[in-house]
Amino acid sequence: MNTLKEIAIKGKVIKIIHGDITQEDTDAIVNAANSYLKHGGGVAGAIVRKGGKIIQEESDKIGYVPTGSAAITAAGKLKAKYVIHTVGPVWGEGDEDAKLESAVLSALQLAEDNKLSSVAIPAISSGIFGFPKDRAAHIIFKKSFEFLKDSVYVKEIHLCNIDKLTSDLFVKEALNKENNNR
Repeated sequence: MNTLKEIAIKGKVIKIIHGDITQEDTDAIVNAANSYLKHGGGVAGAIVRKGGKIIQEESDKIGYVPTGSAAITAAGKLKAKYVIHTVGPVWGEGDEDAKLESAVLSALQLAEDNKLSSVAIPAISSGIFGFPKDRAAHIIFKKSFEFLKDSVYVKEIHLCNIDKLTSDLFVKEALNKENNNR
């Protein structure tokens, strides 16, 4: 894990991390899921491979999660206690920005509702769902920053990505935020 940047908000922090989200030592990690919670490939597949079949079994019991919403399961053998599965939009389906905002806020609200203090979030929808990475980084960073200002329980958000390009886009968002607040 490599922390590239930290930005403080009212005694809380957003950390930009270049690394494997399955290795994050946070209360929860966010999975960029599909609506049927079938975790076969990408980040979802890695989470189930490393966390164990309990994640898929609990997801099967939940069944369906609409785009823009989230659900929570145990994290199995992962360092995190929970996996929050959020469903972002597929690029081209319409109203993608609002759906991604809703997916991010739904995930963070589940963390807050479960009294979790830390959560790691990947670049939701920016992989096989085709959402432009720079646009996703902007929305995810902005919504995370706004949420953290008023959260009671969530004190730390890690924006964690295995790919350096995406991590660097989150760093750019953090630097823009800092420069705009001066």
